[in-house]
Amino acid sequence: MKSILKTCTALTMVATLGGQTMAQEMLQALGPGEGEVSIVAWAGYIERGETDPNYDWVTKFEADTGCKVSVKTAATSDEMVALMNEGGFDLVTASGDASLRLVAGKRVQPINTALIPSWSSIDERLQNAPWHTVDGVHYGTPYVWGANVLMYNTEVFGATPPDSWSVVFEETTLPDGKSNKGRVQAYDGPIYVADAALYLMSSKPELGITDPYALNEEQYKAALDLLRQQRGLVGRYWHDAFIQMDDFTNEGVVASGSWPFQVNVLKAGGAPVASVFPKEGITGWADTTMLHAESAHPNCAYMWMEHSLSPKVQGDVSAWFGTVPSVPAACKGNELLGDEGCATNGFDNFDKIRFWRTPVSKCEAGECVPYYRWVSDYVGVIGGR
Repeated sequence: MKSILKTCTALTMVATLGGQTMAQEMLQALGPGEGEVSIVAWAGYIERGETDPNYDWVTKFEADTGCKVSVKTAATSDEMVALMNEGGFDLVTASGDASLRLVAGKRVQPINTALIPSWSSIDERLQNAPWHTVDGVHYGTPYVWGANVLMYNTEVFGATPPDSWSVVFEETTLPDGKSNKGRVQAYDGPIYVADAALYLMSSKPELGITDPYALNEEQYKAALDLLRQQRGLVGRYWHDAFIQMDDFTNEGVVASGSWPFQVNVLKAGGAPVASVFPKEGITGWADTTMLHAESAHPNCAYMWMEHSLSPKVQGDVSAWFGTVPSVPAACKGNELLGDEGCATNGFDNFDKIRFWRTPVSKCEAGECVPYYRWVSDYVGVIGGR
């Protein structure tokens, strides 16, 4: 709730991007490192071995470049946009529901791919992805991508895992004989409206929803109604990955949309959890490392972007977080990820994932409900309105 309220004052809306002249000029040549680089990142994205010594892709970078890495963890895309608006950071690992807002708001600068030797190794499905490419200009380097899975308690569901998002949207009796009321969670971010819309695509096909990020007024109202219904079931709206893990461990939560990161950490600790891709489909995120328009340490930032594309880093990040590398070469020979890790994490499901992106008023269907409405209305839903 707090993260959404912060967004109401910090939100930068997507403007018309076509033909837009950007004030920033991309870097033309690399110079010596400035000694530091600051990154706004999702939890678990920038590890230096403090949680698990096997997962450390910061220490060697610092030793090799002399660039000291500092990290500010953000819990939602809207928090990332707010932090980049405030300034003082060099890089951000932005998801598709934030990246074009940062471009439109001139908070990030174009990337000179010629200064990133590993650019050619990036998955062709991502090199020109619309969430970081505008009029042929790249505004970042792909990092990793993945899905918003349904995490569940295996002791509660037993031998029959849930196969539908209905377990978090509709009141039901779970296999342990108890109601799901108060035992499920929902994501504390306006982009979660798309998850409701995705569920309605299957449960109410008469609405005619074809894109969960492009909703007309009728479709949008139906999604909000479903979310209001869900409010009576939700024990907590989560945005902090570690608090969600604690809730599954200690507070009786048994089902929720989640990230593979939480699933992996909980399973590694012996918790009775697993995850599935429900039959209605999944939303997901393809994250881009973007350079702040006023970065004080651009040379170190470029060095980090190149470092982030190494097969070793890509494989280690994906093993830790449960993501898919943006560099296919990382899928083989990584000790932590294993040769089947990419397949397990969804490498072949790219076309099945509805990747996060910022809703705009002008869409292929005509007039759609823009993101600022999603923000204010989701605040209302959580507040009981």
